[in-house]
Amino acid sequence: MIQKIKGTMDIFPDEAVLFRYLEGVMREEAEKYGFGEIRTPTFEWTDLFVRGVGDTTDVVQKEMYTFADRDEERTITLRPEGTASVARALIESGKCGDAMPQKFYYIINCFRHEKPQAGRSREFFQFGTEMFGSENPAADATAIAVAAAVLRRIGLKSVRLHLNSIGCKECRPQYRAALLSHFSAHKDRLCDTCLDRMEKNPLRLLDCKNPPCAEVAKEAPRTIDHLCPACEAHFKTLCATLEKMGISYVVDPSIVRGLDYYTRTVFEFVAEGIGAQSTVCGGGRYDGLVASLGGPELPGIGFGMGITRVILAMKAEGVEIPVAPAPKLYIAALGEAAAIEAMAITERLRREGQYVECDVVGRSLKAQMKYANKLNAAYTLILGDSEVESGRAQLRNMQDGTQTEVTLADFTLPA
Repeated sequence: MIQKIKGTMDIFPDEAVLFRYLEGVMREEAEKYGFGEIRTPTFEWTDLFVRGVGDTTDVVQKEMYTFADRDEERTITLRPEGTASVARALIESGKCGDAMPQKFYYIINCFRHEKPQAGRSREFFQFGTEMFGSENPAADATAIAVAAAVLRRIGLKSVRLHLNSIGCKECRPQYRAALLSHFSAHKDRLCDTCLDRMEKNPLRLLDCKNPPCAEVAKEAPRTIDHLCPACEAHFKTLCATLEKMGISYVVDPSIVRGLDYYTRTVFEFVAEGIGAQSTVCGGGRYDGLVASLGGPELPGIGFGMGITRVILAMKAEGVEIPVAPAPKLYIAALGEAAAIEAMAITERLRREGQYVECDVVGRSLKAQMKYANKLNAAYTLILGDSEVESGRAQLRNMQDGTQTEVTLADFTLPA
């Protein structure tokens, strides 16, 4: 037997209903805030993610699915995230010169070669938004508000917004020096990965989950204590704006995010009770990304929300889960002529917009009625030879058992 690839999932109709519900909520909330849907390729040239995500990140160094293209010397990579592709599309389309801000959302599948566990798979599904063209803290607040609106609408109450600022190219060097000084004094307690990060990307030292490293990180200098005046003012205005908007948050200096393109604002929505992978949404500002990909100096802000992790949080919190719709009518047929008539009525009612089922297996009448109960059909209509000849049949209400005689030729379902 051929099995699915490790770290992937099969989503059957009962679970797909929940995915479709969440995707609908995400689309509606994003569009309320003026974001339009963008669809980008599932794979891109590897250079895009190396330059956009950062060659020192775990994503680029360890997790990308990269392979040789048959017709080119360059390599292709399955997208590990959505932001770099949207930035590339913006530049390539020439929309960098259009009126700002440019606001996009997407619902995509992404790929990372990670150790599969609850809330983390090698193919995963993500809702994201990207806004380009505004340095104003109001843009940051808007991105956060979209994510908060989605989580609020689906009924999650255990999710908390964690907020931080990691500064800009003006204040980052001073913070980098303070960070290196702190971690250098504790080299003997750091893992090999963190020792490597000290040379390439010291900010990632704050993100290590190795317990000894995490202990050292707890005492590390805080980014918000080393902000330049402009970054400090930006962060204070964002906090004040969120408070006025009624969006609660906690300042969390440990948040740095794992991708190199982030500047200033970084944030996460963290859920309680779903295990180690508790971040259901993460994002921030990436003011240098577009320029690093060959475009103009254009600020940006966005986030990615893991759909599977949101589902885990919903189940952990006991949020009401949507279920697959039940048919309004099941037509049980006994005999060849009745089966043909059942198909004809079923097709007519479906064309009128009703969800109707009838037997296509050749079950006995008893088995058909059992199946109708399993489907939770609202009504059943039993057809045999006499009903087809007379053109009349009994419609049974499956809730209270009452029956009503109906005419087959002009039969319509109760409202």
